[in-house]
Amino acid sequence: MGQALYRKYRSRSLDEIIGQEHITRTLKQALKQGRISHAYLFTGPRGVGKTSVARILAHEINGLPYNGDDSHLDIIEIDAASNRRIDEIRELRDKVYVAPASAKYKVYIIDEVHMLTREAFNALLKTLEEPPAHAVFILATTDAHKLPETIVSRTQRFAFKPVETDLIVAHLKDIAKTEKIKISDEAARLLAEHGEGSFRDSISLLDQAGNHADKIEVADVQRLLGMPPAEAVDNLLSAATNAATQTADLMRAITALYDQGYQAAAIAKQLGRAARGELMAGSLDPDLAFGLLRDLIEVPASHDPERFLEIALLRAVPRTNIKPQEPAAAKETPAPDKTTAPKEPPTPAPAKDKPEAPPKTKPSAKRQTLDAAIWPDVLKAVKQQHNTLYSIVRMAEPDFSEGGTVKLTFAFAFHKKRIDENANRQKMADIIQELTGQAVKIECQHDKNAAPPASAATETEAPDPSDPNLTAISNIFGNAELLES
Repeated sequence: MGQALYRKYRSRSLDEIIGQEHITRTLKQALKQGRISHAYLFTGPRGVGKTSVARILAHEINGLPYNGDDSHLDIIEIDAASNRRIDEIRELRDKVYVAPASAKYKVYIIDEVHMLTREAFNALLKTLEEPPAHAVFILATTDAHKLPETIVSRTQRFAFKPVETDLIVAHLKDIAKTEKIKISDEAARLLAEHGEGSFRDSISLLDQAGNHADKIEVADVQRLLGMPPAEAVDNLLSAATNAATQTADLMRAITALYDQGYQAAAIAKQLGRAARGELMAGSLDPDLAFGLLRDLIEVPASHDPERFLEIALLRAVPRTNIKPQEPAAAKETPAPDKTTAPKEPPTPAPAKDKPEAPPKTKPSAKRQTLDAAIWPDVLKAVKQQHNTLYSIVRMAEPDFSEGGTVKLTFAFAFHKKRIDENANRQKMADIIQELTGQAVKIECQHDKNAAPPASAATETEAPDPSDPNLTAISNIFGNAELLES
């Protein structure tokens, strides 16, 4: 039977430990000075070398050689996940006072120590408080926060960290070269990234991938891990963060990945990595990224991962692409029947002291002038077509002084940000062009000192800035918009 690569290449000395130099340096110095503690606590994620260092240290303090497979009578390993009851710890406490058989120290390595029961912890604490001079305890755990403080305080704690990706890549390539496994640099990096800082997990993946192809490429690793192609992930992320995306297109893209056998959890994980990269590069809106990343984390643990992933992506799509149905054209009122229509009362003659008003003329559908006089008609058209947009646009103070550019000034940054979205600016430009026949460019700006627009005052009475209640609120919360209840 062949030996697994992670066991074959397990470190056999402190000098061979990679990525934990802050720990190995301290331990080597302590061994050199003969300063041996009665209890050590190794904490950190899985597969970063906690158990390997514990075994190496157990042999080093006894001056024993270690080749990775040696077992010694005075070095006892206990799996707390399987021996977590008080009876096992009581047995350990009784035997710990027996002198070592041949070594200088009797070393107890307790792995996953956080799994012990409360009663077992209490029994272990008694031993740690008054240990015999010949006993050394090395506790290891991936969940240090589950340990009682009374246990932690009686140990020397060493915090292991995830190994850097570049170190794992270099190590994987060295192993592949020794094992005559051909692997591309990109594939090695993908294995290391998927291992998430764990040497053991990364080496196990290399061992598995070595059986799939003569030369391991990125596509081989993706198939092995059930990861969707990077291009498909990027396209899906772009669709989920694009206001122009149609719901049906997004659903078809997700379904296509499902049909190819990719699991929702794997898709969510890759989407999360891609979104994080876009966020760090500054090419993704932070508010959008926050909501999407939060939802993607929940996908694997959800009751229905596929549906949860779909909801997460649909929720991320900016809502500005949803256009309300255009109002139906008003039906023409039929002309009244002259034979049956009642006679209208005669129009009273105008008073002699007032000049006769000029006859009203019907406004043309297309106006040729572009000035502030058109603004009420713009607001009316916005309200008819995009009521939600209207509630924000009416807060703007328009400026038509620059010909083909219409500047909208807002007293509140929130309003400016909403209208400054590409889709909303285009809607405004289209409406103005429809009314005037002229193409315009919309620019938005924020000025906290801007006067309340007249359009807003016609619907709601602006609060009095001198109102003492409003002043008190502003002093507490800062300048903000006062909303209607």
